[in-house]
Amino acid sequence: MLKITPVVLSGGSGTRLWPLSRSAYPKQFLPLVSVNTMMQETLKRVSGWTHVDSSIVVCGNDHRFLVAEQLRALGFRSKSIILEPVSRNTAPAIAVAALSMLDEPDTLMLVLPSDHVISNTEAFEGAVKRASVAAAAGQLVTFGILPSNPETGYGYIQSGAGLADAEGCYSVNKFVEKPDLKTAEKYLASGDFYWNSGMFLFKPDVYLSELAKYRPQIYEAAKLAHSKSYQDLDFCRLDEEAFAASPSDSIDYAVMEQTQLATVVPVDMGWNDVGSWTALWEVQNKDRNGNVLRGDIIAENVSNSLVRSQSRVVAAVGVQDLVIVETADAVLVAHKDSAQDVKKIVDHLKHYARNEHEVNTRVYRPWGWYESMDNGARFQVKRIMVNPNSKLSLQMHQQRAEHWVVVSGTAFVTRDDLVEELQENQSVYIAIGVKHRLENRSSRPLHIIEVQSGIYLGEDDIVRFEDSYGRS
Repeated sequence: MLKITPVVLSGGSGTRLWPLSRSAYPKQFLPLVSVNTMMQETLKRVSGWTHVDSSIVVCGNDHRFLVAEQLRALGFRSKSIILEPVSRNTAPAIAVAALSMLDEPDTLMLVLPSDHVISNTEAFEGAVKRASVAAAAGQLVTFGILPSNPETGYGYIQSGAGLADAEGCYSVNKFVEKPDLKTAEKYLASGDFYWNSGMFLFKPDVYLSELAKYRPQIYEAAKLAHSKSYQDLDFCRLDEEAFAASPSDSIDYAVMEQTQLATVVPVDMGWNDVGSWTALWEVQNKDRNGNVLRGDIIAENVSNSLVRSQSRVVAAVGVQDLVIVETADAVLVAHKDSAQDVKKIVDHLKHYARNEHEVNTRVYRPWGWYESMDNGARFQVKRIMVNPNSKLSLQMHQQRAEHWVVVSGTAFVTRDDLVEELQENQSVYIAIGVKHRLENRSSRPLHIIEVQSGIYLGEDDIVRFEDSYGRS
């Protein structure tokens, strides 16, 4: 069996899981079904397999530190974190990962979306072992999920004849788009149609060869972007101009629907792409009333519902089949049958130039996070958490002053040429125009309260002099 390198695709914004999922902090970085995030579960799922190497992660530039931090929290080291300067769908993303693996001829790439649930990992591992035989022989293998119902939200794959030398592997007759209900019912009854999982296994050079044959523009753009890439801290930065010139297309359209090498391995492994709140309700354990309750919830005469709170008590009385999700700045109430339409709410927020679809009240940075607690005319109060052995940039504000109070941990504070150590309940004042830095040199998190005051309190009032994370 050839060595396998997982290639985890971490694009997308998860708009159907708003208000929890935001473009700056999408669903793959959230702990939706366990204590680990969706991305962490994806990485852990394959980490213990034999013949499996360290992962490659492909993500957007804005999410690079989230990816690095979630890998660090697991104690994992990636082979590479490749940054997409702009989103161009899965075909170019997989291409740059494949290009980075060309010096490993005895390796297969296992392409995995970062936000799927797989409850039966043994069945998944078995399917990958079966698929590896066909992939090693030069096939482009995808995984078809045995359908449990006439689902209209997924694409389908029709299988053909079995491959002679690869048990459990079948040629692909055709890929089909999301069907209407009548067509989906026909597919379910036929026995040879499977849900398209969006997961693949193949040799890097075979994928690139087929991409060059059917979508040469994507291939050439990816090749140029990779050839001009460079290392920045722990990240591989692609050439922005070259990558942006690539057409935006999925691997399905660009390659899999065109190639003569498409192979499908059917598998029943408890798969779900968690594409809506209803889907999330379906994959979680429920109480005796069919409810999934998470957070500070009071439920009286509630059934078959998902109720989730982040920042306050949520009470529900006499309702059924609802999705209720509370965050610090937004509340969603929807019928489970309408959960797919949450995207329309996000479109509404975009249309009216609001920002609730972009960021949560808690904003993550490479050093930790901050969240706004209160604000008004000429003031703002924030909670700040600095990760162990991390520090903010050396910076200055031209229009605001800051007062820091240490809540827990030990802070090292730089003010111009002075560095002082602050313990719990101690505070410091940062005047306008003073160069300053906050640092946590310990092995436990540092929590402070920051009170800002001034005529302008925007995040763009920062002049950076020195930064550990390459920000200007």
